[in-house]
Amino acid sequence: MKKAVVITLIGAVVLGMLSTARAAESTIKLKYSNFFPPTYKYSILVGQFCDEIKKRTHGRVEITHYPGGTLSSAPKMFNAVVEGICDIGLSTVAYNKGRFPLAEAQDLPLNFSSGWVGTQVSNDFIKKFKPKEWDAVHVLYLYGNGPNLVQTLKKPVRTLEDMKGLKIRAVGRTADAVTALGATPVPIEMVDLYESLRRGVVDGSMQPGEVLKGFKTGELIKYATAAWRGVGSSFVFYVVMNKDKWNSMPADLKKVFDEVSEEWKEKQAIAVNELDIEGIEYLKQNGGQVIALSDAESQRWAKAAAPLLSEYKKDVVSKGYKPEEVDTYLAFIRERIAFWRQKEKEKGIPTPFQ
Repeated sequence: MKKAVVITLIGAVVLGMLSTARAAESTIKLKYSNFFPPTYKYSILVGQFCDEIKKRTHGRVEITHYPGGTLSSAPKMFNAVVEGICDIGLSTVAYNKGRFPLAEAQDLPLNFSSGWVGTQVSNDFIKKFKPKEWDAVHVLYLYGNGPNLVQTLKKPVRTLEDMKGLKIRAVGRTADAVTALGATPVPIEMVDLYESLRRGVVDGSMQPGEVLKGFKTGELIKYATAAWRGVGSSFVFYVVMNKDKWNSMPADLKKVFDEVSEEWKEKQAIAVNELDIEGIEYLKQNGGQVIALSDAESQRWAKAAAPLLSEYKKDVVSKGYKPEEVDTYLAFIRERIAFWRQKEKEKGIPTPFQ
C-alpha cells in the first residue's frame, strides 16, 4: 500500500515537472530594445507595456526589456528588428534619413504644436496610406515628439540673424531646417549630447523640450527659443516588431498586442506633452529662459524654411512617388494637424504651447 502511494506521488511530481517544462517551452519570449535611459518616462512606459502583455496573455508571452541602447543603438534599431537581434524596437526615423521618406514629412516645418498632435497625425497617416517603407516589420504603433526648440548654451536666439554661426545638434530633416535658418547642423546621438554641450562641441541643439530634463541638458542650456509657429516639426518615433516573429504568433495573442498597442499609443502621446512641460520647467528652475518669437519673426522663420517643402517633394518624387501623391500626403498632414489641435483643446489635454 505504501509502495503504491509513493509511486503515485512520484508520478504526480514527474507529471507536474513535465507540465511545467511544456509550459516553459510554449512561452513566447521576446526581446524589446529601446535607446532611452532606464529612468526615462518612455522607458518606464515600455516596461509597463511588457508587463501588460504578460498579464493579458496569462504568461504566454514574456518580454525582456533592454533600455539604454544595451541591445542596439538608436540608428541601428530598425535593422536590429528586421534581422532578429531584437524582436521589438523603439527608435525614431530621424536617425536614418532617406529610409522612411513619407514618415519624414512630419520632420518638415509644418507648425506642429505638440507631441500629442504629432502622435495622432503619424498614426492616421500610416493607417490611411500604408507606406511601403514599413513593409519589413510589423508596426505596433507610432508616436511623435513635441515641436523642436532652438536650445543654446550662451547666445539667446530671438531673430534669424542670431542663428548665424551657431553649431546646432540636429538629425534627419531637422538638420536641413537648421541650415535653412543660417546655422550649421551637427549630427550627434542623444546619448552623447550632454557631454558635447558641456565640452562646447556644439553651441546648442534643435530638440523638443523634453530632453532638457530627460537628458539633463537643462543644466547647461540657458535659452530655448519656441519657434513652432514658424518651423514646428514632430519626429516620428516607431515601435515595431520583427515580421517573422509577429507572423508566428496565434491570432489571439496578436489581438492582445493590437489592443495594448492602441492603449499605449495614447499613453505615449500624453507622456510626450507632459515631458515637454516638465523639460521647460526644469530649464527655468536651472536659471534658463524660454524665448517666444513674435508673429512677424515667426513668419520670417517660416519663409526661410519654406524651400524645404519643395526640396522634400523633389526628393520623394526621385524615389518613385508622383508629385500629386506628395501633395496629397502633405495636405493630409496639414489637415490632421488642424483637426487634432482642436481635439486637444476640446479634451483639455495639457500642452506646452497654445
